[in-house]
Amino acid sequence: MQAITRRLGHQSLRPTASISSIKSIYPLSDHYYGGDHPRYGSTLASHKGMGHLVRKGTGGRSSVSGIIATVFGATGFLGRYLVQQLAKMGSQVLVPFRGSEDNPRHLKLMGDLGQIVPMKYDPRDENSIKAVMAKANVVINLIGREYETRNFSFEEVNHFMAEQLAVIAKEHGGIMRFIQVSCLGSSLSSPSRFLRAKAAGEEAVLKELPEATVMKPAVMIGTEDRIMNRWAHFAKKYSFLPLIGGGSTKIQPVYVVDVASAIVAALKDDGSSMGNLMYETIREWPRYVNIPLPIAKAIAMPREVLLKKVPFPLPNPDIFNLDQINAFATDTVVSENALTFMDLGIVPHKLKGYPVEYLIQYRKGGPQFGSTVSEKVNPDSYP
Repeated sequence: MQAITRRLGHQSLRPTASISSIKSIYPLSDHYYGGDHPRYGSTLASHKGMGHLVRKGTGGRSSVSGIIATVFGATGFLGRYLVQQLAKMGSQVLVPFRGSEDNPRHLKLMGDLGQIVPMKYDPRDENSIKAVMAKANVVINLIGREYETRNFSFEEVNHFMAEQLAVIAKEHGGIMRFIQVSCLGSSLSSPSRFLRAKAAGEEAVLKELPEATVMKPAVMIGTEDRIMNRWAHFAKKYSFLPLIGGGSTKIQPVYVVDVASAIVAALKDDGSSMGNLMYETIREWPRYVNIPLPIAKAIAMPREVLLKKVPFPLPNPDIFNLDQINAFATDTVVSENALTFMDLGIVPHKLKGYPVEYLIQYRKGGPQFGSTVSEKVNPDSYP
């Protein structure tokens, strides 16, 4: 588990030269508002990029940026940081959600009154998707899942949903920017179904919308992340951290706030060891157990076999996720010719200090407990 330079791989394509005014003619049910409803009417004219939209105010949350963004997947990890950055610049954010109305509640506080608009939708209902996209001039797709459930497969979540959003955005006629957030390492030849599905989603989006922007962030770190938190929780519970396949695979972690900043910057634009870092922050003595890949896969296999055969939902996988084990069997690093944060004018945070401060909650004696491992012993002498 060695981390090297944190960078964001993405593909930034030039925006379309001419976009027609937003006017929806979708046959929506009475339960939803379409673009032809007076409340959702728009007079936006044709523009290139986002630079010529009508703006009001000084640029803060009470201003009007001219961006009306539908953010699919806004209730997830990256979503909350992106919504916050869009809202603080005066953008209106439409938040499609399914399930309980409490899911997007925390997002409403991030913008001025009426700027964050939760809209219930069904990702399998085309009219529902058209309704939440009807007023938008920007669509950002953050939908993704690194494990399967009984109801949603890798392919449906990471490929077919992205393709459907691109098709509807194309039919809409008034979407000025479409941003597809994929992930670093996505490839049609990957041993991971998740990464293959992500790559297929990218291709499907670009086939429908060649002017779309595809962003490929690495593993994201932050308060609600699903990697450092899992490691810390596992280490506290079992007193060791498993090194799957010897822990020699390289990844390039990135701070989630930097990824959100990169997405916002793209809208404005025309066109050390992580394990040791975790232990140092929670102030525990590092303990690792090497688990060969075949054994790790054997531990993860029962859930995959039983997932759709038992009449009840199974727990979500944490450390031993079969598809992630396959994905991390090879290095996940940015290629030399990829565009990075620097191309968007962003200096990424180092994964020390504030970006990993949330791990303090795992100190067994409270925030002030103990001292850092690096103050006690040289890393070369770890047991």
